[in-house]
Amino acid sequence: MQPPDGATIQLGHGGGGRLSQQLLRELLLPAFGPADGVLHDAALLPPLRGRPAFTTDSYVVRPLIFPGGDIGRLAVIGSVNDLAMAGATPVALSLALILEEGLPLATLAAVVDSIRTAAATCGVAVVTGDTKVVERGKGDGLFINTSAIGQVEHGLTIHPSAVRPGDAVLVSGDLGRHGVAILAAREELGFRTPLRSDLAPLLEPVQALLEAGLSVHCLRDLTRGGLASAIDEIARGAGCQIQLEEGAVPLDPAVAGACQLLGLDPLAMANEGRMAVLLPEPQVETALAVLRRFQPGACRIGSVTGWASRGEPHPVRLRSQLGVLRPLDIGQGEQLPRIC
Repeated sequence: MQPPDGATIQLGHGGGGRLSQQLLRELLLPAFGPADGVLHDAALLPPLRGRPAFTTDSYVVRPLIFPGGDIGRLAVIGSVNDLAMAGATPVALSLALILEEGLPLATLAAVVDSIRTAAATCGVAVVTGDTKVVERGKGDGLFINTSAIGQVEHGLTIHPSAVRPGDAVLVSGDLGRHGVAILAAREELGFRTPLRSDLAPLLEPVQALLEAGLSVHCLRDLTRGGLASAIDEIARGAGCQIQLEEGAVPLDPAVAGACQLLGLDPLAMANEGRMAVLLPEPQVETALAVLRRFQPGACRIGSVTGWASRGEPHPVRLRSQLGVLRPLDIGQGEQLPRIC
């Protein structure tokens, strides 16, 4: 669909009448509609071949289009990546669009096309969805909610509870690109960088790790809160102590420079195409060889050093390049809101 110049979303597009039908027929159904063209209140899925995995997420990123992606591509890849962190392959995706009155139809068309392309890339079908419209000034253009169902076809339990002392901590590439790209896209900050978001599917590298026969204990994509938040959650869920080497954490010089300039913690910057991998020490070199086929910056950054005592306030410690150990503090809130 090529929307007329200047056409925008109206409240009537969410009212179930002629405008709603037009939006469905001309924009959404050509991208996601069932092959037979028949709409129904629920999608019927084929039987799963393994244990079911299920995730849901909402996306409120600002701006809607940013260097390296947009809210539509982010919504699809973010949900598929969440499934991948359980070692699951995607089966089906739901898509709910919350549109604001006045949103340019051309913007919506571009996002819908991005969703369609990302879903095809990830091998997942958008099987059900919903569209709602809110008044001007109440929705900031477009919000998206997705839910995804996947299937786990292996015998591993990839979960914080599987983490053990002696495990190594790896990251799949350099960190912080998404956060810095979003910062630069917000014109009111007056900040510029050539960096693009690291937004990318993680399913393929996860499958490669599993096909290599590695005993992956835990995976976590490093989105809101970045590495700091993710590794703290893993340590608490596992009941373990983790030590990270500050000098080993891979950062692009532009990310490090931006964080230093703006007083931000690069370990807390969001990513949308990077993950932490925890697995037994003897498998580190094989795992890194696999991960570096996808991102040359994959590296080891730490270890699980022991079991944590009950109520341990800081289960993760960071060793500086001078050898000083300090607790890893995840802060009180988000460094940068509306990042995903």
